[in-house]
Amino acid sequence: MTVRNWLTLAVLVVDAVVLAVLELLFLPLRLDGYVLPYALGGVPVPASAIVAALTTPWLVSVAGKLSPKLLVAAAPLLAWIIVVGVFGMFGPGGDLVLIADWRSLLLFACGALPSAVVLGKVLATTLTPPR
Repeated sequence: MTVRNWLTLAVLVVDAVVLAVLELLFLPLRLDGYVLPYALGGVPVPASAIVAALTTPWLVSVAGKLSPKLLVAAAPLLAWIIVVGVFGMFGPGGDLVLIADWRSLLLFACGALPSAVVLGKVLATTLTPPR
């Protein structure tokens, strides 16, 4: 890999870290009239899960284009999982950022599962010889 590819990979990993932190901070978002308008009795809005489902697989696919190696392609996903786990359990000041309801599971599922599928696709297409 060239220096440019290493710098691009570093930017992708930093993006994954920043996105994981922001997704965790916006996880308790509700339609309660504080940040979003009041509607439907303050129903939770899983916007973080939607953002995770769109951005994390894209970061993995871009990293997979840099190098066919497993650790290079999986670096954004691994960084995202570590940050969600560590920052979610031991957040700023020791606060628990992961809330104890279905939105935490949805965030993890929407971020990790599509990214794992994309990682499998990247590895399958780069490791399989063309016919």
